[in-house]
Amino acid sequence: MRRRGLSGSSWLLVVTALILSSFPTTAASATYKIKKGDTVEVIQGKEKGKRGKVLHVLTAEGRVVVERVNFIKRHVRPTQKNPQGGVIEREGSMDISTIKLVCPGCGKAARVGMRQEGDVKTRYCKLCNVQVDKG
Repeated sequence: MRRRGLSGSSWLLVVTALILSSFPTTAASATYKIKKGDTVEVIQGKEKGKRGKVLHVLTAEGRVVVERVNFIKRHVRPTQKNPQGGVIEREGSMDISTIKLVCPGCGKAARVGMRQEGDVKTRYCKLCNVQVDKG
């Protein structure tokens, strides 16, 4: 007797396609209220309480690089550019959910809201209601 329907491997491909189609395709479409140059405070982890300026926002990964926070050590082999080689310390990235923006008005780490003023969207502090963006 002949089986009807999908074979074992075809069935697996269909199920995998259905599962993958339920997830968002890219994380690059995410927008964050943290921008390069903002002063932020780390709210969790081993660096909790430290403040620094945002150097990079990696939107695709949902991560940020903060100045003088989360140092990592890179072991570099000797090259023509760096004949000495050795261990180099630099800032590593951290998840964007572990930081909060420091309000320029009240000086506290606060959540940020968006407000539409005419054609321009601006960020504001949810603690003291002060505009965060300059301009």
